[in-house]
Amino acid sequence: MRIEKLDKNTKKNLLEDLLKRSPNSYGEYEERVRNILDEVHEKKDAAVFAFTEKFDGASVNADTIQVTEAEIQEAYKEVDDSLLRIIRKALKNIDVYHQKQMQYSWFDSKPDGTILGQKVTALERVGVYVPGGKAAYPSSVLMNIIPAKVAGVDQIIMVTPPGRDGKVNPTTLVAAKEAGADAVYKVGGAQAIAALAYGTESIPKVDKIVGPGNIYVALAKKAVYGHVSIDSVAGPSEILVLADETANPRYVAADLLSQAEHDELASAILVTTSMELAQKVSAEADAFTEKLSRGEIIRKSLDNYGHILVADTLADAIDAANEIASEHLEIMTADPFQVMTKIRNAGAIFIGEYSSEPLGDYFAGPNHILPTNGTAKFFSPLSVDDFLKKSSIISYSREALEEIHTDIEQFAEAEHLTAHANSIKVRFED
Repeated sequence: MRIEKLDKNTKKNLLEDLLKRSPNSYGEYEERVRNILDEVHEKKDAAVFAFTEKFDGASVNADTIQVTEAEIQEAYKEVDDSLLRIIRKALKNIDVYHQKQMQYSWFDSKPDGTILGQKVTALERVGVYVPGGKAAYPSSVLMNIIPAKVAGVDQIIMVTPPGRDGKVNPTTLVAAKEAGADAVYKVGGAQAIAALAYGTESIPKVDKIVGPGNIYVALAKKAVYGHVSIDSVAGPSEILVLADETANPRYVAADLLSQAEHDELASAILVTTSMELAQKVSAEADAFTEKLSRGEIIRKSLDNYGHILVADTLADAIDAANEIASEHLEIMTADPFQVMTKIRNAGAIFIGEYSSEPLGDYFAGPNHILPTNGTAKFFSPLSVDDFLKKSSIISYSREALEEIHTDIEQFAEAEHLTAHANSIKVRFED
């Protein structure tokens, strides 16, 4: 891995480099995505079936696009019992964590007859996108569906691309059943996002779409925002490790590679105050890469977006971490909790040398669907909040309104909105 001195120029160049990975930088794909969306909007099921055959090599129709209960039961037979137990343990951890996020309606009444409040309501129908094909991501299934279930969403529709045999990966299906999906459809890519956003004869329109996907999925979500709500436009995975001379270089290197193996656009960054640690981590990363099954992807990822930055002080390292605003941030320093209090921008923060990033991906409980590409400066992880909406409650008695009606009228007239003022005035005519 390349080792650089942290200064204004290296930080500026790094930030510009990372921004190239954003879905917003891939304009050449937008027209293709728009054409797919328009086709599904117009032709509905027929377009979905055609695109599934074209892109996934699977033949589906109105009778086969929805996963049946028999297919789900068949999937259970193909999933190892020990893996099923692990899925259920992870599910429980994720559920317990998200239960603590739940918000409830509240009302505040006063003796003069004023009632103010907030009504919290779950979304009615949500679409969950899960990547598929040859790969299986049961952890993403759990992370998307469980907070929606906790929130009380009425109907959770999952979409995932099938394999060429027209089947969904059995582990993905089992995770969906365990988490509580109401229906699973065999469709992926931009066409799946279009089906959820507009509705087809087979797939119902949803109120919100959540879940990560490839560049086509990300751009499709961005394009349909407004027809439906979305969680975010996710970019490639990223990790930043903030470490001092006390960190174990093997742990640091292993954790950096855990994200670099996702794809060639993944980013893995170490910011440290120790040149000695930097050199040891670089050597360990090279050694690990030679042995790991996805070594070629890791190598390209590190060549493109792997960085080791050596800072003069811990304060400089913390400033850089806040500026980069990484999806995953690990803190391996002598006093990691004290450093954590100075972190302003990160999707998820892992504290201490035994809190490696995959703990959050699979098992601990917090959501692993996180803001990327610096958006941790203003976005949060997926949570129960994403599946709730709030309505303001206002109720005044005549007596309560009478005390302040002239104030409202004057305010409205100052804005030259006389109909607003009149709406109050008419209630106190002689």
